[in-house]
Amino acid sequence: MRALFSFIIIVFISGSALFAQDNEQQLAMQYNANGDTQKALEIYQKLFKQSNETYYSYYVNTLLKLKNFDEAESVMKKLIRKHPETNEYQIMLGTVYTQQGNQDKADAVYNTVLKNLPADQMAIANLASSFYQTNNIDYAIKAFLQGRKILHADDAFTYELINLYRLKRDKAALTEEYLNFLPTNPTFVNQAESIFATLFEGDTDYNMLKAALLKRIQKDPQQIIYAEILTWQYMQQKEYDLALNQALALSRRANDDGTAIFDLCNTLNVNEAYDTAIRGYEYIISKGKAQPLYIAAKIELINTKNLKITSGKYQPADLLGLEQDYLALLTEFGRSNSTVFAMQKLARLQAFKLHKFKDAQKQLEDAVNIQGIRPDALASCKLDLGDIYLLVNQPWEATLLYSQVEKDFPNTAIGQDAKFRNAKLAYYTGDFTWAKGQLDVLKAATSQLIANDALNLLLLIADNTIADSVGGALKIYARADLHIFAEEPEKALLTLDSIDKKFPNNSLSDDILMAKSRILIQQKNYADAVPLLKKIFDDHPTELWADDAVFMLGDIYENRLNDKATAQTWYQKIITDYPGSLWINESRKRFRLLRGDKADS
Repeated sequence: MRALFSFIIIVFISGSALFAQDNEQQLAMQYNANGDTQKALEIYQKLFKQSNETYYSYYVNTLLKLKNFDEAESVMKKLIRKHPETNEYQIMLGTVYTQQGNQDKADAVYNTVLKNLPADQMAIANLASSFYQTNNIDYAIKAFLQGRKILHADDAFTYELINLYRLKRDKAALTEEYLNFLPTNPTFVNQAESIFATLFEGDTDYNMLKAALLKRIQKDPQQIIYAEILTWQYMQQKEYDLALNQALALSRRANDDGTAIFDLCNTLNVNEAYDTAIRGYEYIISKGKAQPLYIAAKIELINTKNLKITSGKYQPADLLGLEQDYLALLTEFGRSNSTVFAMQKLARLQAFKLHKFKDAQKQLEDAVNIQGIRPDALASCKLDLGDIYLLVNQPWEATLLYSQVEKDFPNTAIGQDAKFRNAKLAYYTGDFTWAKGQLDVLKAATSQLIANDALNLLLLIADNTIADSVGGALKIYARADLHIFAEEPEKALLTLDSIDKKFPNNSLSDDILMAKSRILIQQKNYADAVPLLKKIFDDHPTELWADDAVFMLGDIYENRLNDKATAQTWYQKIITDYPGSLWINESRKRFRLLRGDKADS
């Protein structure tokens, strides 16, 4: 019993001592935080003498903070003599020399440690970790590389080295490490490309990657992964034809079904490289009707031609030729689930570009009656058919279809889209009270774009029915808006110009300017749209369309007029003048990219 009691007393005393030391350590940390380093040193010195190694790092780091290098060196040398096998102490001694300004002595210590490194993977990793924890990334890398030699394992410590090269922003070493690693670990290729995209800063870096890839391809032409990364590299530098050429070579070598080409062509379309995408789709089609992507490639080929034609200046003959391409496709494959998308594209072309409303209506009526059509495709076709009914003055048929989609897809983006189209129908037909009720609900829609459009339209109606409760001027404006929607610019302009004549004191001046700007943009006449948008900003800086006009100016200068400096100025105006705008996040992102900022790694 007496022995047990003595043991309890010893444990209690030891625990009390540890508790006291913890309190003293907390006090020393507080002194350091308050800038009273000398008081902190006195406590750490006491703790170090009591427990020796336990508090050595606190003690030595505080000595270094006070530039007491001699004492710090003396402490570390004593610890090394006592524990010559502990690399942690050697590294701390090197840190003392480094902070003293004697890098040669520090290097000598570090190199001695590396020279005596054992053939033990855990010991190597621990040493590298110690280097890393003392902010010595270069020697952490050397430890891993030396470890590879000792272990005779060129693939050891790959993950660790990749992370260190990334932290150091050593792009060449990171590239080599990944290119060594990926042939046996191809699932990491997306990760590698993502890190390259984050770290690389321009053509110099991408050309370095290209040179490394070409060298390896020449040495090992059968290694597909290098060719795949080269395709990606060409895409980053917007060398679209070279990217497709590389992908085609891979596809021919593998004699595959062209899936990678198909995916690449979709990306090319996003980048508006339409001619290159067309060449890719034609390759897939040339592989024959038996290939699984034959029909999809046929459809996408025509859709790409559609994008190419309608995104630039075009002649009526271009549109008619495109229409014949769609009709030929539907004749070849029939009207079915797999061609509904083509039917919908053809209907939009006929309605909004060729103004063949009856043909477009028939196309979509056939589409919605196809058996087994996917629910989302059916809903999309119904919405487009509703738009055409609206254009041919059948509003009841239009609202019936919109309401069906809204009912079938409650609380979804497509359902909210349907509700918004119903509200716009009421607006177009002059039923502003009903439109306001629907828009008031939609301004809280989960789709930010619909919510913003709903709020803008709600404010437009509210602002222009205060003085004139009937909204006479607004009704004419709404008719012009419908002509813009139908892509009938001449009718839209005539209608807009009639507003001031019939209602000379109307409050729609900024709205009319925005409508005319939209018409010019629709016609690809960006240069003439610019002064109208500037007039909105200059004359109506606090009105409904001011921030939209500013953002549109930035977008036009950046993407249409190729004036990046001016675009940057307009994006900055959103940030400084309209911090509550819907466009604030997109403007901030574009501004930073134009300024040359890099995304966070």
